[in-house]
Amino acid sequence: MEEVPKRQVRARYDERTVTVYQAFRPEIGDPAVAEGRFPEAFGLDRMTWIKPSFRWLMHRSDWARSPGQERILGVVITRQGFDAALESAVLSGYTSGLHASKAEWQRALRRSPARVQWDPERDVRLQPLPHRSLQLGLGGELVRRYAEEWLVRIEDLTPLARELHATGDAGLLPPERPYPVPPGAAARLGVTG
Repeated sequence: MEEVPKRQVRARYDERTVTVYQAFRPEIGDPAVAEGRFPEAFGLDRMTWIKPSFRWLMHRSDWARSPGQERILGVVITRQGFDAALESAVLSGYTSGLHASKAEWQRALRRSPARVQWDPERDVRLQPLPHRSLQLGLGGELVRRYAEEWLVRIEDLTPLARELHATGDAGLLPPERPYPVPPGAAARLGVTG
């Protein structure tokens, strides 16, 4: 088995789009799927976290069983938008050696509308793996751009989450492969592969 780099963005993508995953309560998830856009209840004035790893979202939402996370959406957005968010993102925590100083990191964090966290990736049984999975937090104007400009379509993946939980069949997982993060963002965010 090929060893996965410690911090690598893996995603379902094509030449034009990338799919990110989010879990919502039915009051947001159901109209989003029905209308193909986020309803007013989505709220453009707060940070929203998107995940390119389906397995990590299954861990976070406990297979769509956690309160407020009963609907699993695949949000297909433009790669241009995803790359723009990565380009503007700052790590949510200070990393010695990656940042010139803690003060420099704090200044960048205050200015940035996007955050990145690296959390342990999960296997199909949701056990932690030795490599990390990206979470991308969008705030400010990026939330509006995500919901209005970058959005291509919304897929209801709740049935898939339930089937995966029931069967444990890894063959049902959405295919994810290494994503070509823009070089400047990769260096700033600590991408290792």
